[in-house]
Amino acid sequence: MKKPLLDVIFMSEKRKGVLLLLKDGAKKMEYLLNSLDTTRQALLPQIKTLEEHYLVNKYDDTYELTTIGELVTDDMFPLLNTLEVLDSDVDYWGTHNLNFIPPHLLKRMNELGGCEIIKPLVSEMYDLNAKITNSSYISNSVNMIAASFHPSYPTVFSEMARKNVNVNAIFSKDVIDTLQENHYTFLEEMTKGKSFNIFVHHKKLDFLAFLVNDYYTLMRLLTNEGEIDGQYIMCSNLAALKWGKYLFDFYLKDSIPITEL
Repeated sequence: MKKPLLDVIFMSEKRKGVLLLLKDGAKKMEYLLNSLDTTRQALLPQIKTLEEHYLVNKYDDTYELTTIGELVTDDMFPLLNTLEVLDSDVDYWGTHNLNFIPPHLLKRMNELGGCEIIKPLVSEMYDLNAKITNSSYISNSVNMIAASFHPSYPTVFSEMARKNVNVNAIFSKDVIDTLQENHYTFLEEMTKGKSFNIFVHHKKLDFLAFLVNDYYTLMRLLTNEGEIDGQYIMCSNLAALKWGKYLFDFYLKDSIPITEL
């Protein structure tokens, strides 16, 4: 009796490794052995199992995926990449609200890659991340969304404007009200700036802040109970930057530009 394919694929690291290595094309046994750092004696039984379940074909001393094998590995990569994202800190992901991410992007969370969960010291909990700030100064563009006001915003955004960084900033109405009341001159200058575009989002934002520049995607999430805990997510691979831009565009379509006060 044959094993369920799920067991064949995931109950053996060697079998899973072979399938992933063959995803890019046929490979000789020697290549598989070197890549998996194993012996022929240890690997042959696992490959035989893959052959018996019609996932792999052999010719000479070379192995390749069958049509079924290709179908299976096409779905394996997104799943394994999603698990990699969640494994960065499953406790964090499981205790924070992800409902602000639209379904079509939630299904593509595998594109975030290996993200880092930043847990700042209590003394640094309310500081802007230095990597994000400094990389934003040298980026061509910065797209951000903020549901709460940070006192460093006027200084940081003024510096980005001075450096001609193209900034698109979506703020909640509360943030806009705070800027109008306490930082009117700054807000007026930004609305007139050629490289700075401000938008207001009237719907509820179920997260604290989001930013994507040329180097990082950052997300500050709320807990499942709607509380703030100071932790945040930073991702830096190219796919994560594209994913972040898609998320920004999702919120941009429901935001209203502010061109004058």
